[in-house]
Amino acid sequence: MLAGTCLCGAVRFTVTAPPERPAACHCGQCRRSSGHYWAAGTVPDTALRIDGPLRWHASSDIARRGFCPTCGSFLFWKENGSSSVDFSLGALTGPTGLKLERHIFTAFKGDYYDIADGLPQEARE
Repeated sequence: MLAGTCLCGAVRFTVTAPPERPAACHCGQCRRSSGHYWAAGTVPDTALRIDGPLRWHASSDIARRGFCPTCGSFLFWKENGSSSVDFSLGALTGPTGLKLERHIFTAFKGDYYDIADGLPQEARE
């Protein structure tokens, strides 16, 4: 089991299934929401428990983002109609044993950094 929290601790979550294909997303929305790229793991909705005052924002026609209304931490991304949810790897507490497996939306990455870790890069997803 993995556990995480927002910056202020008002929103807490637990994950009870291994995340699928942990990825670093370099799209413009993730960069603006997080201040850089966003690292996430994907799990079925049934494997995620959220406690606290989470708010959802429809960030596009296809997805919404979950965040803490107190401190603003961006914690979740969910595609409309999907039975899975992405959660922030950076919000996890303690050792996770996880490793990134890929970079997605690299066609939109910032020009101020390079991706040099040797992981697969997908221009979109």
